[in-house]
Amino acid sequence: MGKGKAEIEGWVARVKPGMVLFEIGGVPEDVAKLALSRVAHKMPVKCRLVARRHSLA
Repeated sequence: MGKGKAEIEGWVARVKPGMVLFEIGGVPEDVAKLALSRVAHKMPVKCRLVARRHSLA
């Protein structure tokens, strides 16, 4: 009885408020904003762009 499990339907990840989903480095800020705005438009949750106040260099 029950020699296995059912097929996988999909993957799930919990996203808590304030969690950083994507981080981009090595490109100009305007290119990063354009890329992240396109990604945020397709996400099922509200997203916003956050920039660092200082560099790590």
